[in-house]
Amino acid sequence: MKIIKASYEILTPLDGKEILTRIEQIARTCYKSESKIKDGSAEKLVSALIKNGHEAMLEHYSFTVKFVIDRGISHEIVRHRVASYAQESTRYVNYSKDDFNGQITVIEPFFFERGTEIYRAWENACMTAEKAYFDILNIGGTPQEARTVLPNSTKTEICVTMNLREWRHFFKLRAASETGKAHPQMLEVTIPLLHELQHKIPIVFNDIKA
Repeated sequence: MKIIKASYEILTPLDGKEILTRIEQIARTCYKSESKIKDGSAEKLVSALIKNGHEAMLEHYSFTVKFVIDRGISHEIVRHRVASYAQESTRYVNYSKDDFNGQITVIEPFFFERGTEIYRAWENACMTAEKAYFDILNIGGTPQEARTVLPNSTKTEICVTMNLREWRHFFKLRAASETGKAHPQMLEVTIPLLHELQHKIPIVFNDIKA
């Protein structure tokens, strides 16, 4: 059994200045104020759009992030409806194959300290599930049948594509300090992702406090 940390990767190259410029060009179509476009005008306009709640303009740019998380957390992510998903399938993927070195991969819960009794209990449970999974395969079961014993901690990779407006909604629920309801393992990936996006795309995410 392989144990790894949760992680993420932004798959779309992000040029913050270019993104703001595109949003400005689109938004100014509404008022036919393209003549007001100049250096620095995009930042001011996008800031005003967000402040005034006119976030429909943010729907005109989308980007993709790949999350490497456990299946419990992935179930929460796919509840966001205005998005496109591509997820590693335990129905079709066979972890007994050489590509996986004949083992399952699980995400380590960061709140369990290695070497403690509770960590060992979690690790033993995952190892028991792994054995049962391979036992079912070895006696003729299919991957979609064997997966019924896999734990929530099983690693999955999921590519998520959302527009800027939906990413804002996502972070308000999954990373923002105002709600205080996000799962700790969700925060493990959403907080660093939010901070990176605040650096890469000025204005758009700056008002969301992690």
